[in-house]
Amino acid sequence: MATTKTITCPRCGHGIVVYNNPVPTVDIIIEYNDGIVMIYRKNPPEGWALPGGFVDYGESVEDAAIREAREETGLEVRNLRMFHVYSSPDRDPRGHTITTVFIAVAHGELIPGDDAANARVFALDNLPQDIAFDHASIIADYTDWKKGEDKGILYK
Repeated sequence: MATTKTITCPRCGHGIVVYNNPVPTVDIIIEYNDGIVMIYRKNPPEGWALPGGFVDYGESVEDAAIREAREETGLEVRNLRMFHVYSSPDRDPRGHTITTVFIAVAHGELIPGDDAANARVFALDNLPQDIAFDHASIIADYTDWKKGEDKGILYK
């Protein structure tokens, strides 16, 4: 059941119903130099994360993934393909988000930018310990997929 709240229009004084819906985001598993790219976040929650962020109004999730990759890593991605969607209400401590995760390969020079304090390439068998959000689980699913062990995500 959607939750709502009513706010008052500052111009006319009428009530406006506002729905409290999940926010769409994207994350990108960027295959680069025999590993995957991760960024260290400038803003809370701190930790290493897959590049990604919020989808802008009027933007497709595919375009958001390409934009976020460029903004946070300086890399140009190609061969973008959708991997999975993750929607657990507690996946982001800031609020309920639904992320569409993409896989891509990249070229260019890895340079942290935007919300990234640092950007590095990690081998799948040598990941950092302090991984933000549910990205450790996403990377585990990706690792299974790479090994041919991904049978899809089983729900209930």
